[in-house]
Amino acid sequence: MTEKKYDIIVFGATSFVGQILCRYMLDEYGLQRDVRWAAAGRSQAKLESVRSSLGSGARELPLIVADALSEPDMTELCKQTRLVISTVGPYALYGEALVKACAETGTDYVDLTGEAQWVRKMIYAYEPRARETGARIVPSCGFDSIPSDMGVWHLQSNARARFGQNCTQVAMRVKAAKGGASGGTIASMLNLVEEASKDSQLRKELTDPYSLCPPGTPRNKAQRSIQTAQKDPIAGTWVAPFVMAAINERVVMRSNALAPYADGFTYNEAVMTRPGFGGAVAANAMVAGMGAFMLAAALPPTRAALERFVLPSPGEGPSPEAQENGYYDLRFFGTTKDGQTIRTKVTGDRDPGYGSTAKMLAEAGICLALEVSKDERRGGFWTTATAFDERLINRLTRNAGLGFEVLG
Repeated sequence: MTEKKYDIIVFGATSFVGQILCRYMLDEYGLQRDVRWAAAGRSQAKLESVRSSLGSGARELPLIVADALSEPDMTELCKQTRLVISTVGPYALYGEALVKACAETGTDYVDLTGEAQWVRKMIYAYEPRARETGARIVPSCGFDSIPSDMGVWHLQSNARARFGQNCTQVAMRVKAAKGGASGGTIASMLNLVEEASKDSQLRKELTDPYSLCPPGTPRNKAQRSIQTAQKDPIAGTWVAPFVMAAINERVVMRSNALAPYADGFTYNEAVMTRPGFGGAVAANAMVAGMGAFMLAAALPPTRAALERFVLPSPGEGPSPEAQENGYYDLRFFGTTKDGQTIRTKVTGDRDPGYGSTAKMLAEAGICLALEVSKDERRGGFWTTATAFDERLINRLTRNAGLGFEVLG
């Protein structure tokens, strides 16, 4: 293979997450010191503005102008680099040309999508070609779904060390989290709701916990997603549905399909409130709020009003102070076939969707480009738990402010 000009190109560098990601790359890795990287986007002026905002240390940061909807632009982008990190969403609207170009040129790829329906479409369209060319394509390398997917991987590794076997049942419960939403994430959510409101087949797909699994994957165990407020015997508190479970549960089930943990493996996610009456009130309030938002997002008049008057616009998001003051604490509960139990946790030191996601996305891209050889992982669509191993966990704990810990 001919030597590429760059190790990594950050595509979507002018997006909200893209700017945070570029700052992290510069602060942590410099320009050409450890990782040869460049910033790419549609607008030369906006790229130059981002570079200027990074300070004098970014004066020599290479900039590449490329349109996400142009297949020639995406192909030319891929020819210059070993790996592309994409923050250009909604991916269902702007992501396909780049994935196609990566698959055609053998270029590795990571992103932060939470759009399960789009990931499924890309797998069916481009995995055969990615296998031929050696392109490793790893979607969902942000808060959805690294803490969940690598959290299960970490729990299972410790279960094997302690019990000599994997757990057949794993549940993740959000114990605490603080963070905001950006316009890009909101746009992706609204686009999905709009698509689903018009497509009955998509609505059916979105209820299938095995939707990202390869054809022929055994479905010999019913998955129980948390859809209502309920008293949870696993956590010992009341719980409510977790908005990210829609992507996280499917990613974890794909990991199990590609590298099985156990026969009849089950996994679900929820948000913990409290025990007793107060917990019940809080859990039901969360369910009511989520239901009201989804209903408003599904109806064109109220969706337009939300976009105009309530929700952040693309490019907007939490302030630097809010990002730094954010955090998350996720608890994992595992049970083996013969009833032995293990508890672990994953924590992050920034707001989940932006400060922490940018760091996770950067470390996943660098790990795949520079540490995981193509002899170890062939071309195709991978999850983080099947593309990576303890090398990514070591990077996340050393550089990205995450913690992986066994509790008992």
